[in-house]
Amino acid sequence: MSFCSFFGREVYRDHFKPGIYVCSQCGHPLFSSRSKYEHSSPWPAFTETIHEDSVTKMMETLTAYKVLCGKCGNGLGHEFVNDGPDEGLSRF
Repeated sequence: MSFCSFFGREVYRDHFKPGIYVCSQCGHPLFSSRSKYEHSSPWPAFTETIHEDSVTKMMETLTAYKVLCGKCGNGLGHEFVNDGPDEGLSRF
C-alpha cells in the first residue's frame, strides 16, 4: 500500500494534519485529509477520493474493490462498500 511503512508502525494512520495524500510511486493526488477519519484498521481510512479518476477500482467481491492509483496503477489497498463512518459511505 502506498502509505504504509511497516518498520515499527504505519506513520499516516494517526496523522490528521491538513493536506493531500498522494501515490508514493508517482505523486498522483489520491485523498484529501478532509475525507480521513479514525478507524480500527492499521491503515489510514478515507471516505472518498479527491477526483473520480484519482483511483481505478476492480471488483473483488460484492462489498470490496481492489484500488489502484489512477495514474500509474500502484496498488493502494481496497474500498470496502458501506463500511465508512456513516451509513452509505465506503472506507478506502
